[in-house]
Amino acid sequence: MSKPDIRPETEFEAAAFRRLVAHLRERNDVQNIDLMNLAGFCRNCLSNWYREAANAAGVEMDKEQSREIVYGMPYEEWRSQNQMEASAAQQATFEKNRPKE
Repeated sequence: MSKPDIRPETEFEAAAFRRLVAHLRERNDVQNIDLMNLAGFCRNCLSNWYREAANAAGVEMDKEQSREIVYGMPYEEWRSQNQMEASAAQQATFEKNRPKE
């Protein structure tokens, strides 16, 4: 049995990524701290992974550029329009489950 072509798999992964990003853009009511507390990653993590992949492929990209790809707008603009103050309970959960670096 021959090994399947990697291209279709990459296309499926890219389509899933685009759908995830579109979903997160639509659900700006879901705060990053909620995502971190429930799933262990947030929009910023996703943008960091994107930037790391781009840089590893030799494509220069900074944090603001990768965040704009994920947020669909400059990060500070998204924050001013959508980010709410985290509650004490949200902050406590985050501190308890904070990723170890």
